[in-house]
Amino acid sequence: MIFVTDAAGEVTYVSPEWCTFTGNDAAAATQHGWLNAVHPDDRDIAINFLRDAHERQSEYSFRHRLRRADGGYSWVAGGAIPSFGPPGRTFLGYLGSLTVIGPSGSEPLNAYGTLDRFVPPPTSMTASSDSALELVADHLIMAHSLIEQDGAKEMLPVLRQALMIAGMLLAQGITSRIPDNRFH
Repeated sequence: MIFVTDAAGEVTYVSPEWCTFTGNDAAAATQHGWLNAVHPDDRDIAINFLRDAHERQSEYSFRHRLRRADGGYSWVAGGAIPSFGPPGRTFLGYLGSLTVIGPSGSEPLNAYGTLDRFVPPPTSMTASSDSALELVADHLIMAHSLIEQDGAKEMLPVLRQALMIAGMLLAQGITSRIPDNRFH
């Protein structure tokens, strides 16, 4: 599930996958409306953590429960990468993603956030998008974490520029659908 925020920290775009998962339309998620789908016990943690991340304009990872369309809750892991643009590296907002996760052994799940590198968890094979731009954004986010880990930091400025442009296009509602004949 892809999301975009503006420089004020307000959600300007959520993917159709988010809408299907939560049962809410995109308009209900804009600004801070998405918080209504966060589990009540996790909401204050989310608000305080994301406020801090926004003030620092830091990359982040976050885990919390999100209400599904059937009314139950699932744990999601997400995070975002800040975008900066002209003039003078002005903070533009975030491009991020959420992935449904499950319990991993005996470790109890709890809501938390980390102001650090965002390394997205593997995406679910059942969660796919019909939007080419959303798929590109998802892969750019993964590439961002892989490049940092691999030491190919020379590529980061170009990758961050691509992340910024993808976020801007998504926020503008440009999603270009993938044609049915995906394979040639």
